[in-house]
Amino acid sequence: MRFLILFLFILSTSLIQAQEVLLESKIKKSIENVPAQVGVAIIINGKDTITVNNECHYPLMSVMKYPQALAVLHYLHQHNQPLSTKIFIPKEALLDDTYSPLRDKYPGGNIYMPIDQLLDYTIQKSDNNACDILFNYTGGVLYTDSYIRSLGINNFSISKTEDDMHKDLAACYENWSTPLEIASLTDMLFSKELFPTEYQNFLKETMLNCQTGTNRLPAPLLDTTARIGHKTGTSDRNVQGELIGINDVGFILLPDGKRYTIAVLVKDSKESMADTEKIIAKISEIVYHHLASEKNISNK
Repeated sequence: MRFLILFLFILSTSLIQAQEVLLESKIKKSIENVPAQVGVAIIINGKDTITVNNECHYPLMSVMKYPQALAVLHYLHQHNQPLSTKIFIPKEALLDDTYSPLRDKYPGGNIYMPIDQLLDYTIQKSDNNACDILFNYTGGVLYTDSYIRSLGINNFSISKTEDDMHKDLAACYENWSTPLEIASLTDMLFSKELFPTEYQNFLKETMLNCQTGTNRLPAPLLDTTARIGHKTGTSDRNVQGELIGINDVGFILLPDGKRYTIAVLVKDSKESMADTEKIIAKISEIVYHHLASEKNISNK
């Protein structure tokens, strides 16, 4: 009996590994002629992991607002502050020449806003001013960087604010991660108790209601019963005319209770914005269709 169990275990493991190799091959084929550096990481049910081009440092752009949100929630927990804690926002914090729905709604500033609403602006709408307001509140980018490293995430760096990157495009490359590190950090929302459940569930729901990048990771899922929570990152072009970083990182919840986390980071793309986003959508489509059936998703 023991030999039969061992045989079945070995057979199951071999089949899973074969499926992972097949998925990796499909992804590599989809990007083999793409004029960009494309990195992918997939974590299935918190265990099985697939990576493609994981060695490169990819500029995170506004994907950094996800680790920042984790650091903000950690700060609130450490200081016994609720999500409803209000921050004063002076007019001078609402910079003009940057993407900011917050500024567009409150151009005069000088308002108080709860932190949960500011996080809605950063995660769901990718607001740059709200991001830097939260950096200032928690002690700057080094606080976020230090907290994320305390979670065991090391192949990444956050050292620049949104305003820093706006003033100097080269600074965009200084906020970076490998695909696997940012995917692992995203998977921690489900695999690790980071802070009180109220905070953790809030962040999950906020990501599930993300309003940006619907033509990236979510595109092939729109007509399915899968749910996706994600955070996008979008750049301008560098001096060579390349899109510095077009990204999407998220978690997908399938109706049978299984999940997977996926990061697709596209660096220095020579394509148009629309075609670069199609690269991400295509990879998302490949992964979803490969994993959506029970025979391809392990419940180990």
